[in-house]
Amino acid sequence: MFPWIESNLLFIQRQKIAAIVLSLAAVFVFALGHSGSAIAGNEWQPLIDRLVADGFDQQYVDSLFAQSDLTFSPEIMARKMNALLNTKLSTSKPGPRKEPQAMTRYLNPILIAGAYAFYREHTDDFAAIQKRYDVPGEVLTALMLVETKLGTQVGKHNAVTILASMALGKNFKLIEASIKPKNISDKMMVWLVKRTEQKGNWGYEELKSLLKYAKTNGHDPMDIPSSMYGAIGLCQFIPSSAVHYGVDGSGNGSIDLFETTDALHSMANFVKRHGWKQGLDRPAQLKVIYRYNHSESYALTIMAVADKIKKTSDFFGN
Repeated sequence: MFPWIESNLLFIQRQKIAAIVLSLAAVFVFALGHSGSAIAGNEWQPLIDRLVADGFDQQYVDSLFAQSDLTFSPEIMARKMNALLNTKLSTSKPGPRKEPQAMTRYLNPILIAGAYAFYREHTDDFAAIQKRYDVPGEVLTALMLVETKLGTQVGKHNAVTILASMALGKNFKLIEASIKPKNISDKMMVWLVKRTEQKGNWGYEELKSLLKYAKTNGHDPMDIPSSMYGAIGLCQFIPSSAVHYGVDGSGNGSIDLFETTDALHSMANFVKRHGWKQGLDRPAQLKVIYRYNHSESYALTIMAVADKIKKTSDFFGN
């Protein structure tokens, strides 16, 4: 072979090898920089497919679950199931029923003074709400105090992570290692697996509601903080309640449950639509408030706080 031909062939071969090496290097660098997204995409795939099948845009869902800070946490569902399991085990033991009581920690004078100050600060909002929904400001202030310390504690978790982890966690095998009671009966295990699936389906429906709420109102779902179980806003609505009962109280065309006026109107709408009206006796009032949080102690606490706010207001003539 002529030397010049051999030289050109070697040159071409080296160029091809160099191109392959550069391509592999680029793929490696990309994978290194996006390893979280790649893992998340595979990990979340059953949930992604389910959302797309339910009508969510493929590109939107892929983009959402490709974010590196969105990772599945089995402990989120396990925490809920451990709590439910402990309650199930304790209630199966015979014993006298304890009468529910108001939570006294919310009745101390300092908190009541703060609640009264909040009540006074939002006099105009409460006047408009009373006229529109017939729900007194004292009750809404009490709800705000117990739910988020008057809007100062809205949760430190990410709502998408919480609800998506619960939705994916319907598969009991994914959370089994995080279940604390290990020696439970076969009958209880059957209950636990079934209950986990139910809570997972609940988490999935709430995730869908969260995405709907965010899209409708121009919010980035990844920027929405929540409680450890996915409640959002100053009013701590679960996302389905945000969709069904959320109100644009400020009139700016968007429902923002982290804005006080919108949150108060939304809470009043919830309470009104669950049966609140003038003239209810105390048992009927408690029944309505129970729908906000299914706890008799909670309902008693809300009404006890509301009574104290009203007494304070009456005392000062406001």
